[in-house]
Amino acid sequence: MENQPKDFWDKADIVFRPLNGLLTALAVGLLGYYTSNVLRQRETRETNERVYTELMSSREQAESALRKDMFVSIIQSFLRPQSASLEDKMLNLELLAYNFHESLNLKPLFVHLQKQFEANGGSQKADYSSRLTNVAREITTRQMVLLEQVGKKFGRTVDIDKLRSSPGGLELEAETLTLDGTEREFMLSVLAIDPKRRELTMELGVRTPKESPIVRRLTFHVSYYDFPMIDNTRLSRDQRAAVVLNEFGDSGADMTLVLFPGSYASLKEKVSYDEVVEKLRVLSGSGQ
Repeated sequence: MENQPKDFWDKADIVFRPLNGLLTALAVGLLGYYTSNVLRQRETRETNERVYTELMSSREQAESALRKDMFVSIIQSFLRPQSASLEDKMLNLELLAYNFHESLNLKPLFVHLQKQFEANGGSQKADYSSRLTNVAREITTRQMVLLEQVGKKFGRTVDIDKLRSSPGGLELEAETLTLDGTEREFMLSVLAIDPKRRELTMELGVRTPKESPIVRRLTFHVSYYDFPMIDNTRLSRDQRAAVVLNEFGDSGADMTLVLFPGSYASLKEKVSYDEVVEKLRVLSGSGQ
């Protein structure tokens, strides 16, 4: 058989055939390196996430332990009144209020210290009372800043002269608020006023047109020591309404009603079985 002349492809085959094994080995090596690199990055990411989670958990445990020790120490100081001066009690209340105002009803303690300051404050009685009021108003402001972001509100002003000339109480202008698709009508009336304690006796009427034409009414007191996350009214569809006193003067008082989701209420609030069922029904209906 005669040797036929080799064309270009025959020559190319002779040149590139030895390279096939090299290219295959190179491809396998690159694939192995890429796979190893991906696995290494994943392992590093999982390790970092685990370390971060452990650090956050340790931090939360440390903060919880610190808050527990602080709470126990402060409470014990109030249980031993003979060993604490008025200044110590005021300082302990400030620590308690600033650190635990979202989970404790501090109104009884504020009222108790107010009476002690009036009885034993001497020349510093006015200073202690002013300090007590400032703490309460700051706590209310902190809570309202959060609740206003997630809820709805409206404000009303009470004319004390008008109230005194209205024996049956002073009815304020009604307001309609809508939160998460639920519309409610709120009706506020001022029944009485206590200038010395800077406290108002209020009546709140709430009507939810889509649920019932009946107006639900309740009577309560509101002062600087009533905080919205703690002192609020439970409504249907896991919502809350609270009235806060912003300002109390000789001629009038300024207040705000805030409507907000029940999840932002105090930690001491227990969710009722009906609210859980209603929440599940809403989520199921929305396809979430």
